[in-house]
Amino acid sequence: MTDSLERSPLRADLLLLTVTLLAAAGWIFSKEALAGMPPLLFIGTRFLLAGLILVLFALPALRRLSRRDLATSAGVGLLFSAALGFWVMGLFHSRHLGESAFINSLGILLVPVVARLLFGDRPPRTTWIALPIALIGFGLLSLNAGLRLEPSQWLIATSALLFSLLINTNTRVVRHLPALPLTAIQLTVVGVLLSLASALVEPWPARLGGDILGWLAASILLSSTLRFFLQIHAQGLTTPSHAAVILMLEAVWTALLAAAWYGETMTLLQLAGCSLIFTALLINRWYWVRKLVLRLAT
Repeated sequence: MTDSLERSPLRADLLLLTVTLLAAAGWIFSKEALAGMPPLLFIGTRFLLAGLILVLFALPALRRLSRRDLATSAGVGLLFSAALGFWVMGLFHSRHLGESAFINSLGILLVPVVARLLFGDRPPRTTWIALPIALIGFGLLSLNAGLRLEPSQWLIATSALLFSLLINTNTRVVRHLPALPLTAIQLTVVGVLLSLASALVEPWPARLGGDILGWLAASILLSSTLRFFLQIHAQGLTTPSHAAVILMLEAVWTALLAAAWYGETMTLLQLAGCSLIFTALLINRWYWVRKLVLRLAT
């Protein structure tokens, strides 16, 4: 028993590293699928099917939830829908996945700021050091576009803000509800709402090619269902702050995968902006970064 517990932190780290790779691959899968599907239809279909798959695993727990619990979970799903709607529209317009991934990672940095503004929490001093550094980094990315925000940049930035609110809300809701049924409900709500929105505002293709269906399937099975399942399990083996440190690697993996898959390169301004954002993330989680480094060193 003791030996098993001692191995749990390492297992959590390895699982979370896998999660970041699946999440990064999801940017590639999604971008490829968007070549043949409207953005809201893609994200709605992806999360509806992923949610229904998770529902199968969560059925016993779902049966034990009260109507109030179901309503609460669905309500958080509304916020999740808004965050993903902005994210997929930003991805659809994005010309540089690596840059978009780093902008999206601002959501992690904004979590303690939102907690302070809405819930009265007291974020650590490192947050206030990291925030201006991240804003300078975002400013450099905007300068790269010629002193203006590109549509993909402000869409992804809005998504990051909504994700920071979502993380804060979920952190409080999950104290009272099991994570798996909560996730299953949220993903299903996202799928239903964004699919309906797509039906109202987007023209649907007459048919989907086999390659597009393949990318959609990869997004559903690998970057949604498997990713969230592993993430929930891994977070149960470690602390939220420790998990957040490793999850920051998603942006790095995305930039590397985009460079390998699309041949993306960054200008000096883009590299400087992304580097400052990642530095801000490290500063914001410095206590846990230091603990992780010491653990790996021993």
